[in-house]
Amino acid sequence: MGKKKVWFITGASKGLGLSLVHQLLNAGQYVAATSRNIGELKKAVNNDSGKFLPLAVNLAEEKSVENAIKTTITKFERIDVVINNAGYGIGGSIEELSDAETRSSFDVNVFGTLNVIRKASPYLRAQRAGHIINIASIAGIAGATGWAVYAAAKSAVIALSEVSAEDLKEFGIKVTVVAPGAFRTSFLTADSLILAANPIAEYEEVRATHGKYLKMDGQQIGDPEKAAAAMISLASMPNPPLHLLLGNDAFQRANNKLESLQKEFKDWRPITISTDFDN
Repeated sequence: MGKKKVWFITGASKGLGLSLVHQLLNAGQYVAATSRNIGELKKAVNNDSGKFLPLAVNLAEEKSVENAIKTTITKFERIDVVINNAGYGIGGSIEELSDAETRSSFDVNVFGTLNVIRKASPYLRAQRAGHIINIASIAGIAGATGWAVYAAAKSAVIALSEVSAEDLKEFGIKVTVVAPGAFRTSFLTADSLILAANPIAEYEEVRATHGKYLKMDGQQIGDPEKAAAAMISLASMPNPPLHLLLGNDAFQRANNKLESLQKEFKDWRPITISTDFDN
């Protein structure tokens, strides 16, 4: 793994975040980890060494994030790798999901990520080094029926990562956005997934898709420990990827989407180019 680094990881009390924390601490790394529930985080990690800093953070509140970053700097003197892992799934058509449900999803999945980047960037710029790893989803590249808001949020994470990579590269800061497929975590349980509180019966395809995904719980093909190891390996690469797919299912969905886009763009090229001024 190379030299010891300081890692700042959000959403660390379960799933991929918890796997990341365990592997990093076992490797002797320094880890600041956040959760909405610090008691749950401490219990899950079960490590009272000086290399672990548990933090109770509300990612939707900028001041809470700022305090967590400052506390990490005070304890460890720097941050080398930021992993924006916190997030949750939300299912339902746009019509079914209320404004409050939709905004809450964006608060964590998008604005939480933005808050962390905003508050960590001054320190990374001053160091002229660092790596920001944002966890999106294959849904942000190739969404599925019944998950429009989730796809929109994860698409936003991909887009902001792409441009942040350009904005920050002059300071020696690397950015990677990870798009996992289905991994055997708690993602499909009530703790990590919200379905529309007021479903509409006519959306039969949406209900069918949700049922299909819920039946996958505990049967997903992705190994979270392998996913965590893959993400950790990025930090020691001199030229890490901007985009990283995780899982064969993610690879297949992304490439199917790419082929579909290429065909559609070519099929409709005559109309596309007809809008230019005539020379």
